[in-house]
Amino acid sequence: QVQLVESGGGLVQPGGSLRLSCAASGFAFSTYSTSWVRQAPGKALEWVSAISSDGSSTNYADSVKGRFTISRDNAKKTLSLQMNSLKPDDTGVYYCAKFSHPRQWNRNPTHSDYDYWGQGTQVTVSS
Repeated sequence: QVQLVESGGGLVQPGGSLRLSCAASGFAFSTYSTSWVRQAPGKALEWVSAISSDGSSTNYADSVKGRFTISRDNAKKTLSLQMNSLKPDDTGVYYCAKFSHPRQWNRNPTHSDYDYWGQGTQVTVSS
């Protein structure tokens, strides 16, 4: 069965860095685009970043552009998110999500583009 397992969250001070990982299994990871989506306390889900199946295309929400970097290792079936210059507004649960169809790509995906989500990892940015 499809599994997406996030890790790497934690407590970090403003200006600090974290690297999130998402381990994928149960499907042909290299043929599916993937995204990171986050949810701040009491707020709606917010798309953060997306990467195409071969890693050649990426896109970011304006709120994280220039600070976050998405990447993937198809050989290891792993998705990553390097987060630098973290701000308190980056606090939330971060989820990785798999696009529904092979080779599907959308620079600005919506929740309807995904069919599987991980359980999430908590990121807290606070002094």
